[in-house]
Amino acid sequence: MSVSVLTPQRRAVLSRRSLWLAYATAGYNLLEGLVAIAAGAAASSTALIGFGLDSFVEVSSAAVLIWQFRSRVPEDRERLALRLIGLSFFALAGWVAFDACRSLLSGGDADSSPLGIGIAVASLIVMPLLVRAKRRTGRELGSATVLADSTQTLLCTYLSAVLLVGLVLNAALGWSWADPVAALVIAGVAVKEGVEAWRGEHCDDCAPLPADPANGQAPDCADGCDASRQS
Repeated sequence: MSVSVLTPQRRAVLSRRSLWLAYATAGYNLLEGLVAIAAGAAASSTALIGFGLDSFVEVSSAAVLIWQFRSRVPEDRERLALRLIGLSFFALAGWVAFDACRSLLSGGDADSSPLGIGIAVASLIVMPLLVRAKRRTGRELGSATVLADSTQTLLCTYLSAVLLVGLVLNAALGWSWADPVAALVIAGVAVKEGVEAWRGEHCDDCAPLPADPANGQAPDCADGCDASRQS
């Protein structure tokens, strides 16, 4: 089955879209993180504080994309950017696991937080929209970095759901252990995604790059892809 090659004009449009999606992600998560930490401190909620710090990890992932797509040739930075996103996955997993274990061992009771519940609900609305836009753009552009960043955003969506369930159960039933247990599962998924990003395995949906004017052929995938997939 033949696959159409992106024109330079279309590729430029997709690169700009990737950049603006990264800006939107960084801006939203910066605000989300600040509000979540403030709400967590007020309610003595380790889950909310951990969620706020996780938002800053998401900002770091978006910053990697901004750095890549502000280059005149983003593909030249693909492999390094992908590994930096892999490191952000590991940082996310490490913090979530640490915070979850601390919550389980300390057994501290957090106050109910209507503001925290509102933050979680807002994230469950905004994050899936960003994930969809990033995946659509990353697949057409053939960028493993954008696809990896979309997975980072998807994990933050899961964490938002975990946070919401935990806050609601804590407020309604006093089950303070519910969200750290689920967060440990998310941490395991984050490690898996970090390994795949580091190895360049986010390439199954890559599209070809523009044709090389020297030989009139397009490479198989973006530079961030697994070398074994390139001819």
